[in-house]
Amino acid sequence: MTEPSRASRPARVRKPRRERGARESLLSISLVLEAIMFFFPMLVVFGKGTLPPAVAFGGGIGAMVVLALASRLTGNRAGVGFGWLLQAAILATGFIEPFMFAVAVVFLALWVFCFVKGGQLDRQNAARRAALGED
Repeated sequence: MTEPSRASRPARVRKPRRERGARESLLSISLVLEAIMFFFPMLVVFGKGTLPPAVAFGGGIGAMVVLALASRLTGNRAGVGFGWLLQAAILATGFIEPFMFAVAVVFLALWVFCFVKGGQLDRQNAARRAALGED
């Protein structure tokens, strides 16, 4: 038997992607940057011997995975709330490595900026679409 030609196969129809708002996009980017950043404190904690190697690497990799997965949840209120909880958890890592207090404050400031500015951009875009009669 031969395989049917491509021309006779039905075309796959992709459903359109959901449009993401500015707040969702910016908060998602912020969480991904934090996930990438967590690699370095993990190495510092391991190198200084602050925690056993399994705990240092397990906790660091676990935090990176949770932050990366949380970046996919910023489209709803619960996901944004979870992001705020993660900001507090990152701040709490300063009790393990004191320099993390400074790093956490910088990322918390980024998170707040993205939250506020993203909301402003979403409101402006909604007003522009309403004025143009697109919605």
